[in-house]
Amino acid sequence: MNAFIVDGVRTPIGSFGGSLSPIRTDDLAALSIRALLERHASLDPRCIGDVLLGCANQAGEDNRNVARMASLLAGLPQEVPGETINRLCASGMGAALHGARMLHCNDADVVLAGGVEHMTRGPWVFSKASKPFGRDSEMHDTSFGWRFINPKLEAIYGTDGMGQTAENLVDLHQISREDQDAFAHWSQQKAASSGEVRSEEMVSVSIPQKKAAAIEFTQDEFVKAGTTRDILAKLRPAFRKEGGSVTAGNSSGLNDGSAAMLLANETGLKLHGLEPLCRIVSSAVVGVEPRIMGIGPVEASNQALLKAGLTMNDMGLIELNEAFSAQALACIRQWGISDFDERLNPLGGAIALGHPLGMTGARLLLTASKQLVRSGKQYALVTLCVGVGQGYATVLENMQR
Repeated sequence: MNAFIVDGVRTPIGSFGGSLSPIRTDDLAALSIRALLERHASLDPRCIGDVLLGCANQAGEDNRNVARMASLLAGLPQEVPGETINRLCASGMGAALHGARMLHCNDADVVLAGGVEHMTRGPWVFSKASKPFGRDSEMHDTSFGWRFINPKLEAIYGTDGMGQTAENLVDLHQISREDQDAFAHWSQQKAASSGEVRSEEMVSVSIPQKKAAAIEFTQDEFVKAGTTRDILAKLRPAFRKEGGSVTAGNSSGLNDGSAAMLLANETGLKLHGLEPLCRIVSSAVVGVEPRIMGIGPVEASNQALLKAGLTMNDMGLIELNEAFSAQALACIRQWGISDFDERLNPLGGAIALGHPLGMTGARLLLTASKQLVRSGKQYALVTLCVGVGQGYATVLENMQR
């Protein structure tokens, strides 16, 4: 594709109820956009063709098109438009690829793309009764999962929670608890040892305090550096109490964060003197059975690789979102690679870092772009599963080899 990732920044990832709790969702998104623009002060913001942000919730402070609101809050001219994309866990990747298609079609020369999710600040929602003074209203927490379920959809496809879909993959692929915990421990080890490298992606967030100076939030706080396999083995199943094996320790978390990337096509690179990190080579999105949504990356990746004329053996880096150990292992084994392939998430994955839904796809692309350049490898595969049964994948090429 005629679309390149030039640069990007992200906030550190916050824990649920953690350091980012006081920051509004739209302000959190604006922060990454503003920081990215400050790194490219010579770029005239009026040349930006669109601001595209992924966001999965959109029921609270991220309502009414958070991409547009964040763009204005970041100080972009009002003439620069904005659009919010929702493909649940892949929203951030979807935003980047919408931007890439705009660039490839010459609908714009430069775009901003990224994602935001503030799961801590996801509101409760209350439906209206079906008739005046009715008593059939429903109330749901929007932070995560199904709400206002359609009975017809449930009857046909089921509406298993995300944890239950991981247990379904355990059953289907015979994945042991020990293997899940070993994979989770490996993710934590990689994250614990790579904080300094990951900080190259981040912008500090100033957290206001009521009676003290603001605190600077500078590192991913969900990482549990002291995790051991013994600790993981003691955790109880979280989603299937009888015979379950998916726990809080081998699952990703509910998290907060935002990311923004600068994308351009060849014309944009030349006009504005921009140096790309990577080229977006190909992408693919697929649908799978909702009950086993976590297997989505397998076919999405296979199709993206086919479009690129490449194979898994050509990939020097694989960024696979770790929604759950069971889900990641099911995909890894379907590809026929090792559970501990050194190309997999070398800086740690979502089990250790966290999974702010709308941000994650953009975070993965940003991490892969910088790590691909850092390592000198040529190609990276970036992929993730999506709730309600989808998979998304992107192939990147290092432009600084």
